[in-house]
Amino acid sequence: MSDVLGPTAADALRAWALRVRSNREQAERVREGDPPRDFYASVASNFRADPRRTGEAALDLLRGLVRPGETWLDIGAGGGRYALPLALYAKDVIAVEPSEGMQSILWQGMAEHGISNITVIPARWPMEARLNAADVALIAHIGYDIEEIGPFVDAMEASARRLCVAVLTQPSPPHLAERFWPPIHGEDRVRLPALAEFLVLLLARGRLFDVRIVEREPMSHGEPDGPLAWLYQQLFVGPDTAKGRRLATLAREAITERDGRWALSWDPVSLGIVTWRPH
Repeated sequence: MSDVLGPTAADALRAWALRVRSNREQAERVREGDPPRDFYASVASNFRADPRRTGEAALDLLRGLVRPGETWLDIGAGGGRYALPLALYAKDVIAVEPSEGMQSILWQGMAEHGISNITVIPARWPMEARLNAADVALIAHIGYDIEEIGPFVDAMEASARRLCVAVLTQPSPPHLAERFWPPIHGEDRVRLPALAEFLVLLLARGRLFDVRIVEREPMSHGEPDGPLAWLYQQLFVGPDTAKGRRLATLAREAITERDGRWALSWDPVSLGIVTWRPH
């Protein structure tokens, strides 16, 4: 009999997989049109970030983890939100990123800021070809929708000599779109696993960890309809359909502006920085 307070590794993996699979199957059932070849292409520009920025608690903690001469592996590096600033402190950064849209933003950031010690690998994780081990393996804001999370983390640990690091929110990033699901699709959204479930998973797999909880600024956009474009993606509807027009009406009632930025919510986001030694 499964113990909800102390599940076995198999139970924790099954529960994670079930949640992710249910979330994906729900999306496939309500989706309008064909899925895009690159899911992140339409929003990749939102992931630009200054690598020399300050005052970001999570990034400050990550910078403090870097030791001189180290190689860091950033799995799912996206547009380089962390890969770029970490490259200013580490000897090398290996950025694994399958999205062409995200790769483009990362390459632009490297060129703009004169950063040349990042190797970009256009692949999904886990990779078929094993990487030479890095000192530290990092996942930041990915993993939530990985159904086979066990092999994913196994490959991460196998690639790290010194440390594994995960940066995850609670709840998962798409949660701001959940309130729009009932009026648009007539049902509640199946929520993805997030930080809390990841910690349960680590404990069930016999990993002891440290976790620091910080706050992150809410997701905001530089254009008034920026949050709406994100909602189209998260609810799998098009702007020119009945559902898309209904979503636009609801979203524009919810979007507010502060200092030239637009957001669905201005509440800070809880963020966990989890570290553990590879098995």
